[in-house]
Amino acid sequence: MKKPLLSTASIWNMSVGFLGIQAGFALQNANASRILQNLGADTHQLGWFWLVAPITGMIVQPLIGHYSDRTWTSLGRRKPYFLTGAIMAAIGLILMPNAALFTAFLPALWVGAGMLMIMDASFNVAMEPFRALVADKLGTDQRTAGFAIQTGLIGIGAVIGSWLPTILTDWFGVSGTAVDGGVPSNVIWSFFIGAIILLGAILWTIFTTSEYSPQELLKFEENEETKSTPLNQNVISSIVTDFMNMPKTMIQLSIVQFCSWFALFGMWVYSTPAIAEHVYGLAANDTKSPLFQQAGDKVGFIFGIYNLVATGFAFALPFIAKKIGRKYTHALSLVAGGIGLISIWYISDPNMLIFPMIGVGIAWASILAMPYAMLAGSIPAHKMGIYMGIFNFFITIPQIVNGLVSGPMIKHMYGNHAIYALMVAGGFMILGAIAAIFVKDNDDLALKS
Repeated sequence: MKKPLLSTASIWNMSVGFLGIQAGFALQNANASRILQNLGADTHQLGWFWLVAPITGMIVQPLIGHYSDRTWTSLGRRKPYFLTGAIMAAIGLILMPNAALFTAFLPALWVGAGMLMIMDASFNVAMEPFRALVADKLGTDQRTAGFAIQTGLIGIGAVIGSWLPTILTDWFGVSGTAVDGGVPSNVIWSFFIGAIILLGAILWTIFTTSEYSPQELLKFEENEETKSTPLNQNVISSIVTDFMNMPKTMIQLSIVQFCSWFALFGMWVYSTPAIAEHVYGLAANDTKSPLFQQAGDKVGFIFGIYNLVATGFAFALPFIAKKIGRKYTHALSLVAGGIGLISIWYISDPNMLIFPMIGVGIAWASILAMPYAMLAGSIPAHKMGIYMGIFNFFITIPQIVNGLVSGPMIKHMYGNHAIYALMVAGGFMILGAIAAIFVKDNDDLALKS
């Protein structure tokens, strides 16, 4: 039995929550390194502070996936999780830029790192149940379009989050300079507004979207490539069993994901110090200069550019994938991202930084859509949550590896020049493109047959 086709409006409504999640996530990505440096972190330490994000994700997402597969409440199956995650993330967004207020209890730097951990753990609580919801609701012939719409809304949210500090300064006159090396007012207010957007978007999806019950999902067509595990199995043994029984497509995608997310982590963590030094000409760790705040705002702006590009390109993805297949679409997109990151080396004018972000935006759109569209066709409906959670291993592990090795490499091999971390990120994007060519895409094969 196939799932019924949903209206375009229904697909948009179920994906609106991603706009809010990504607005908060974009604020974190564009500003967390700057905040941590303002609070006293050195460039080579940034990756270590960011490690809390993938480590919590690696623990949280499989657990959330396991329990959301087994949950059914009056609110629904996935909704309780992304509502809880949204509330926690909003609290983290409000507290992180205000970490200096808690110095009576702990050093501000450690408070900031703690808030980063809370935010990312909360984003993880919300993120995978949302992806599982889209896979729950959509059949094979609507999945690519569904994940593309989701990616488009992610892009809109990310543009809002990335540009909020610049908008508050340029349009509303909010100060963009820090007092005594602290966090600028435009960043503090941006995080507060981001928290409101996050909660509002999540509530939109909750009130406009229904869920299929577990009994209804069992009636729908299932792929038998993955072995089933008993529903009464305990959480740890269930996760281990499902991990050991991963379908071939998921194993192949794990290599692609490793390369892609190793690159993204490097870009998010080191763009601010790399651009401050390589493009603006500042000395490493010179966080007191007004130029450092300008560089931080510029990073937020260009991150908005790549998300804006991703928003537009997301809607082209289904048409391109229909012509050349999803894995080739993903491979070409990753090549564009890799070239974009490597090209930053050749830029000395800050205004030219928008051009590398075009390639990064193309890659980002595909990273958010194509792997999940390919994965969803290889796993059974009643295991969607747990496998989406396990799939997160291949997002978090590369970030952990990057966080562990990049700091020492920047300090001891790169002479504290963070620009080399961006060059390495570009190389990993291209390696991911090569790996994508070898992925078996069940849905592509089904649609062509």
